[in-house]
Amino acid sequence: MVFERTIQLIGQETFERLQQQRVILFGVGGVGGWCAEALVRTGIHHLTIVDFDIVDETNLNRQVVATAQNIGCTKVEQMRQRLLSIIPDANIVAIDRQYNTETAETFQLDQYDYIIDAIDMVDCKMLLLHEATKTEATVLSSMGAGRKMDPQQIRVADFWKVEGCPLARALRTKMKKSGLLPQKKFRCVYSPELSSDRGTLAPVVGTFGMTLASLVIQDAVSLQ
Repeated sequence: MVFERTIQLIGQETFERLQQQRVILFGVGGVGGWCAEALVRTGIHHLTIVDFDIVDETNLNRQVVATAQNIGCTKVEQMRQRLLSIIPDANIVAIDRQYNTETAETFQLDQYDYIIDAIDMVDCKMLLLHEATKTEATVLSSMGAGRKMDPQQIRVADFWKVEGCPLARALRTKMKKSGLLPQKKFRCVYSPELSSDRGTLAPVVGTFGMTLASLVIQDAVSLQ
């Protein structure tokens, strides 16, 4: 049985509740790809993945979706195929689209139980967090995973309490200036580690993604 080990840990009733949760994930790159895989392998059955990018050879060092064979292919479709190769009966919806001011209304965010933000672009991220926090969904977000080497420094905190993250700082500044403030609290995965060199490592982005997935799973398991 595919999920026997999961059920042994959380119980049949809890597992069935987990499978009923509807999750939408924005971004299936370094952080989002690992998050998506962890969610599906743990039992999330209804997952919508959103991304507009293609696989590039520069993704090979850190993105679970990237292989030497699929360079140039649409990321979100490659991720969908990978997830279905693991759990064939999972309900995986792939949306090849960027979330921005022109497309935001095409996403029905209020139909999801969990909204996960793994977007890199500040303006798109800000808009998504503003709109997502209007819904009743649990909202989770990844802050900056680049320029970091130590996954042991990765932490979880409320957005307004994130410290030492340039992306979070930039987001808060833009939100205050634009008026696109979050409408409720949400938790973030972040790291206060600073590095003088540019770059991104698989162990760090992977841990960011796995941590996001674990927050969904722990929250769903705790539902009564």
